Amino acid sequence: MSSVAVVQAGDVPDPSVRNLLEQDTLKWVFVGGKGGVGKTTCSSIVSILLASVRSSVLVISTDPAHNLSDAFQQRFTKFPTLVKGFSNLYAMEIDPKVENDDFGNEGMEGFISELTNAIPGVDEAMSFAEMLKLVQTMDYSVVVFDTAPTGHTLRLLQFPATLEKGLEKMMDLKNRFGGLINQATRLFGLGDELNEDAMLGRLEGMKDVIEQVNRQFKDPDLTTFVCVCIPEFLSLYETERLVQELAKFEIDAHNIIINQVIFDEEAVESKLLKARVKMQQKYVDQFHMLYDDFNITKLPLLPEEVCGVQALQNFSKHFLAPYTPTLKRGSVEELEERVSTLKSSLQVAEAELDRVRKGKQAA
Repeated sequence: MSSVAVVQAGDVPDPSVRNLLEQDTLKWVFVGGKGGVGKTTCSSIVSILLASVRSSVLVISTDPAHNLSDAFQQRFTKFPTLVKGFSNLYAMEIDPKVENDDFGNEGMEGFISELTNAIPGVDEAMSFAEMLKLVQTMDYSVVVFDTAPTGHTLRLLQFPATLEKGLEKMMDLKNRFGGLINQATRLFGLGDELNEDAMLGRLEGMKDVIEQVNRQFKDPDLTTFVCVCIPEFLSLYETERLVQELAKFEIDAHNIIINQVIFDEEAVESKLLKARVKMQQKYVDQFHMLYDDFNITKLPLLPEEVCGVQALQNFSKHFLAPYTPTLKRGSVEELEERVSTLKSSLQVAEAELDRVRKGKQAA
């Protein structure tokens, strides 16, 4: 029986990510969305929270512009590295391009280069397959993917089909040229690495791995996708596109994180911020209307960046419980704070006026 929570009629889904922590069958968690919405911060915090309830967690950045190292303020590579301050949280950053040492010699490298030119995306697919083979040899309880912006993420989900095209291309070459490739490799002393059967075996091995994982990706007990966005039109549009594409690929998604929200309850005096609050509220309402069966978590816009393990852990509390402004508009504390702010502003203005007057008199 599926462990995914079913929302009963009339029930409002919990506005947090607790469902991810409670679903102990999860193996793969994708975090994605439009560029610049805070995906890396969210994936880092989701991995930290999962590490509190799981035996071992791996967070992987598949974004070419890696930010995991910046988020944790620790250098990561293409191999899993233990995050400082944890005993069961690991991180790695992979390059979605095939690297030379992945194939071992110039002949194979040249062939792969030709193949990637013939089939756009096959290099990323093969790199992703290599990474999945590495991950599968390790016994992580759950793997969190910090994905690239939406377009790259959707291409990642198409990798099995891309590798299928690669195999078809290889089979076509084999049928057309017979043993010519093998004769050429022996003639030029390239060895067995560029043998057509060896290359087909390598691609088929990758395809087997990625198809096995792809079956797991379509199992809602094992895989879910967390959509990260901000309360603006373009982000709403990208999220809708992403959710529709995930449904097409049969990948579960029931969590949306709305980041950088300015809460209406907060003491906002700036005309600009008041206008932003009004604009944001329109899109927040639309998110709730479109995704009334999703767990929608709203995160506050902060005056500072969230960098380093301590800052990530401090911010993680907003993923587990709705954010409550420290000062609510109309409260005694808020009015006292506003009076204090106005007095300070008045003193600064009076000092500035006095300075300007003295300057005029001196002139």
